Amino acid sequence: MLGDLLMFAGVIALGQFSPGPDMLLLTRTALAQGRSAGWWMTAGIATGLCVHATVAVFGMAYLMAHGGWLTEALRWAAALYLAYLGCRLLPAVLLVIHRGREYEGGGSGKGQSAYVRGLLCNLLNPKVVIIFAAVVTDFVTGERPAWWSPVLWAIIVGQGFLLWFLYVWLLQFPPFRKGYQRLGPWFDSAFGAGLLALAVFLVINRSLV
Repeated sequence: MLGDLLMFAGVIALGQFSPGPDMLLLTRTALAQGRSAGWWMTAGIATGLCVHATVAVFGMAYLMAHGGWLTEALRWAAALYLAYLGCRLLPAVLLVIHRGREYEGGGSGKGQSAYVRGLLCNLLNPKVVIIFAAVVTDFVTGERPAWWSPVLWAIIVGQGFLLWFLYVWLLQFPPFRKGYQRLGPWFDSAFGAGLLALAVFLVINRSLV
């Protein structure tokens, strides 16, 4: 049984800590606004994971995985939100070139703002709950003790928070910070383009949701 839990934790870690909207937005926030904003955003992402993990572990994922208006609404909401974030970051290079001044890094540094952005970015992504449901299904079949499902839930949320927390901490090392300070507008424009690409990807790849 311990082996099953370790395997579940490993699979979930690979799924959570893979390139996507959460990583893209958190990377930019941690580099541009610092450790505090990054950790606030991590808390927002973890809150979203609480919701997704509840849906996946306790059985409602079937409704999401089989389409319907809720999945469609989430898909469009996620695409619009990612496009909005991308459009705010994309012009960074042009603004610096046009104004000829040092780049200061866009976005609010307030922790509450970072928390909300992290929460919405994670919560509005319908692929998260479907991926979780696909993984969780194999680990909840058969006879399991009463504590099994809550432990799976705790692994998803706790591991996600810990991994992103450590990721933000690593991004504060001087080489990463200095690189962003030197190439900040190019990084922001690249992150903006990436978020826009993810928004388009969500819209045109309906089979994924």
